[in-house]
Amino acid sequence: MKNFKSHFRFDKDQQSGIFFLLLFIVILQVVYYAVSNGLFSSSENSLTHSKELQATIDSLKNQSIEKNTFKLYPFNPNYISDYKGYTLGMSIEEIDKLHAYRATNKYVNSVADFKRVTNVSDSLLNSMSPYFKFPDWKTSKFNKKLVVANKSTKSINYIVKDINKATAIDLQVVNGIGEKLSARIVKFRDRLGGFVVDEQLQDVYGLEPEVVKRLAKQFKVLNKPNVVPININEASAYEIAKLVYIKYNVAKAIVSYREANGRFTSFNDLVNIEGFTVNKIDRIKLYLSID
Repeated sequence: MKNFKSHFRFDKDQQSGIFFLLLFIVILQVVYYAVSNGLFSSSENSLTHSKELQATIDSLKNQSIEKNTFKLYPFNPNYISDYKGYTLGMSIEEIDKLHAYRATNKYVNSVADFKRVTNVSDSLLNSMSPYFKFPDWKTSKFNKKLVVANKSTKSINYIVKDINKATAIDLQVVNGIGEKLSARIVKFRDRLGGFVVDEQLQDVYGLEPEVVKRLAKQFKVLNKPNVVPININEASAYEIAKLVYIKYNVAKAIVSYREANGRFTSFNDLVNIEGFTVNKIDRIKLYLSID
């Protein structure tokens, strides 16, 4: 029994050690409680972090809005596609009404006409109408893009415009020509420096013969451009290839042929060049010279 009691007897050093151990344990418990309950967190720092986080979120949100916002340019309302109508805020029913009206070969020629045909709300119309651009055409009482010269015989005369001055929107008055084809015609014309003859409309990629005929009734070459011919006896392959009708490999073949056989004396010599577009030689030689 004496031996058993001896285990519970401590000297002063041991008693001090036990006391400080218990004190250390209590301090740890207090610190743990304080940290877990957020007693050491700073409300000011938390508020600062919240403001910074909110500013970042607002910045990202504004960037997203800017990305998803499209810039509106003047356009012909007669050719509103499903996608464009949707982005403008039109309903499917309103878009279908416009397309059904256009299917009867009629055209919207004013803001009032657009309102009458589509029945869009006044607020939507007010936001869209400043961007409407109607082509300069005269309309008959049947709302068609033509002038009735003789009502008794119903003969039709078109107002002919200069194809070299027409804008992409002007060209869209022709049935079968939309935004893509009209832009392609203008781009081809600009690369040529202007159409010299009406037949060059046949060379525009994707333009069907029937559409070319309708286009030629309303647009013709009224003012020819000042074309500076390319001298194929002097020009480099790079200079010759600037002409839309001649690819660079054909231009190199022309220069090689000239170096091997001497100067060209006739445009007919070009038919000997491999890859040369023979069926368009009449139009190509409008831009060439053999001086």
